[in-house]
Amino acid sequence: MLPEVLVRSRALLENVTPLCSDCGLICGGACCRPLEGESTGMLLFPGEEAYYENKPGYRMLPTGTGTLLLCAGRCDRADRPLSCRLFPLLPLLRADGVKVATDLRAKAVCPLSQQGKAALAAEFVEAVRQVGQLLTQDEATRAFLLQLTRQQDELKALRAQFRRGTHV
Repeated sequence: MLPEVLVRSRALLENVTPLCSDCGLICGGACCRPLEGESTGMLLFPGEEAYYENKPGYRMLPTGTGTLLLCAGRCDRADRPLSCRLFPLLPLLRADGVKVATDLRAKAVCPLSQQGKAALAAEFVEAVRQVGQLLTQDEATRAFLLQLTRQQDELKALRAQFRRGTHV
């Protein structure tokens, strides 16, 4: 059973997608293809693990950041974890509230992430913002969003450092 905050968040993203058409046609569904020889997947939000525990076709891998959900690259849309529903965006927690940004981890996989939010359906971007606001109402998911926000900030700083050529 999913926590109520996740049920509501997943529902907000059930019928909206990054584009008004199937974005997987652009890249051949790159975000759903596991990388051969690697354990790639999507991070589960706190409380999602129980939903996937006995579902066939899924495997969970504990990581330092949380639990990574691994799949064969095909699923029932209704079973997609919240991270898949948000992709390639991420709600970030800032001092002035929830901000929606392109998930920097998506840039290696998703051609839409190169275009930024302006290229995505406005309804999708707004739904991600609403989900971010909803997730802040639960202590565990708020803490997880804060962790993801710190990671995004670290990735952004690292990218800037390499662009300047000041890496060691």
